[in-house]
Amino acid sequence: MSRKTQTHPKITLSASRDIPFDKLRLSQSNVRHVKAGVSIEELAEDIARRTLLASLTVRPLLDETGAETGMFEIPAGGRRYRALELLVKQKRLARNAPVPCIVRTDGLAEEDSLAENVQRAPLHPLDQFRAFQAMRDKGRSEEEIAAAFFVAPAVVKQRLKLAAVAPALLEAYADEAMTLDQLMAFTVNPDPARQEQVWEALQRHYSKAPHEIRRMLTEGAVRASDKRAQFVGLDNYIEAGGAIMRDLFSQDDGGWLQDAGLLDLMVSEKLAEEAEAVRAEGWKWVEVATDFAYGHSWGMRRLRGEAEPMSAEEIEAHEALRAEMDALEAEHADAGELPDAVDLRLGEIETALEALEARPVRFDPEDQARAGAFVSIDASGRLRVERGYVRPEDEPAPEPEAHEEPGAAEAVAGGDRVASSEDGDEPVPPETAPVEEEEDGLKPLSDRLVAELTAHRTIALRDAVARDPEVATLAALHALALRLFHRYGLDSCVEIEPRSAVFGAQAPGLGDMPYAQAVEARHADWAKRLPGAPEALWDALTGLDAESRAALFAHCVSLTVNAVQDPYHRRPRALAHGDALAATLGLDMTRAGWTVSTDNYLGRVAKARIIEAVTEAKGEAAAERIAGLKKPEMAAAAEALLEGSGWLPELLRTAPPVENDAPEIELVEADDHAVDADPQNGVAQSDIDGGETAMGNPEDAGEDEPIAGEALERTAAE
Repeated sequence: MSRKTQTHPKITLSASRDIPFDKLRLSQSNVRHVKAGVSIEELAEDIARRTLLASLTVRPLLDETGAETGMFEIPAGGRRYRALELLVKQKRLARNAPVPCIVRTDGLAEEDSLAENVQRAPLHPLDQFRAFQAMRDKGRSEEEIAAAFFVAPAVVKQRLKLAAVAPALLEAYADEAMTLDQLMAFTVNPDPARQEQVWEALQRHYSKAPHEIRRMLTEGAVRASDKRAQFVGLDNYIEAGGAIMRDLFSQDDGGWLQDAGLLDLMVSEKLAEEAEAVRAEGWKWVEVATDFAYGHSWGMRRLRGEAEPMSAEEIEAHEALRAEMDALEAEHADAGELPDAVDLRLGEIETALEALEARPVRFDPEDQARAGAFVSIDASGRLRVERGYVRPEDEPAPEPEAHEEPGAAEAVAGGDRVASSEDGDEPVPPETAPVEEEEDGLKPLSDRLVAELTAHRTIALRDAVARDPEVATLAALHALALRLFHRYGLDSCVEIEPRSAVFGAQAPGLGDMPYAQAVEARHADWAKRLPGAPEALWDALTGLDAESRAALFAHCVSLTVNAVQDPYHRRPRALAHGDALAATLGLDMTRAGWTVSTDNYLGRVAKARIIEAVTEAKGEAAAERIAGLKKPEMAAAAEALLEGSGWLPELLRTAPPVENDAPEIELVEADDHAVDADPQNGVAQSDIDGGETAMGNPEDAGEDEPIAGEALERTAAE
């Protein structure tokens, strides 16, 4: 059986010729109607730079007899024609300049236009990356490359960064085994070996998401937004030889500092320098740390220095700035939006006013000699100096309270008094001392009688306080504020002893949480408003309006709340009350600012707890995807999955308040003169904060009546 060889006719290519521009016209057969791609202006600039790189496809225009008219229409290449037309209008190209054209006569004009656009294969992004790299290697700067292709220099930097990824990863991208988003994530770390290591690990990982790639590539690095990095300064870190990894394709908050050891060394050295300057102020001790535990100053008394007054020049500058601010605000009071210049100026004025109003504080040198300071870094990376804390062991011994002037010594024996030289007279021997008749002399009352009389007064005072809730609240507030804002609480007859837990085993970063900072700021604000002398506190509290007094009372009570579960001090009923208190307040730890992370939970619990958390928040399918990971990878993956979910550990959840369906208890008003008395002593017992005081026991009496007792009685009577 014979086979005939199949033959194909020889192809004749369309003729090409140079046609003057003024002989060309756009054709209505061009299929491109939607604007896309490079603009006409950019294309014109590219032609001016490199001339025309592709010929136009044209067809001759015929007259009624079918003869050529010398004019040509363009079914394919209309954008190039528009660019040339723009150059002609700009007089950068002659109107009759020859244009290279392919002349077509067969087929349909629409077919030519469609084929030219459809058959054109777009350039693979990787080819563009490599082309930019080739131009860079041949001496072109990033700015020159950007100008040549009408893109921003940042775009060129991104393309060059992509071209520098490990060759194995670029091949994976070319083979579509990796997405462009994944390739961009790999540019975070410039080490090709580390890139390949992470890519290999991802083949066994449940997630290949870009954020997971970035996390793995930045392990061990420190965020540039970290307060330690902000404290040292990125420029100083780089000058010291530190490297920073940057992400050109997503918000990276300044990148990641690769040398954590160098950063910690620089932080320590700078803190030591700052501490030396503080120590030179005359403090007895200075403690230095990057971050102190929350409540580190509890139990210490804080000195209250005096702010240095403004100088005459500063007062004048302050008044001028305030006047300028008032004038600008009045001028634009009706404006919906402030002009940029005005808004900028107001910001500058506010900054200047804050600098003038933040006065340096002066302390008494004698107080400074027994006090100290804490030097650390605040949450924003600025130096934080807490001055004027007195440790309990450095406190001066309190002066004893006595009936007589300090130093007076009396001995009462058989009605005789022996005076010492402290009285200013010579000692009088007992046998020569004048003997006064009992009915004629004013002898001191016996201790027993003093105790009995003041017991009566105390019970009457309790009854008066109970009848006046407003004064009772004031008295409780006075007792709380004395101990929370002053070291000693001897100026109150109300035996309420506030306690505040010291969180020794606290979670990392507790002091930087918004709720902790709110408590500290509130306490500092009240410390400024209240008097420094404890004996002046009562009058200051009586002068507060009802709203301020209630706010201070709430703050003082809040400082006594302790719902910490301590393994060495079990108190289930107190913790149950803490749950009830949270339910009543509707406490939501998510809204308060707590979010789950590897540091505060996931990295510190068993893998089963991590799986439990992900299951609760994201379902069993999500939990199964991370079930086979090792603990560190599982914790990090869970943190990413739980982000924004609002999930909380059980200990941080607040149950809704329980509705109480119990019948109301009818309250019976007690007799006006009834007293809750102890049948043995005849006086009431107090059980406040676990301590009992027998007011009627003569052996427990004998102290002077505290100063606030008289004020309390007087206020209650009024």
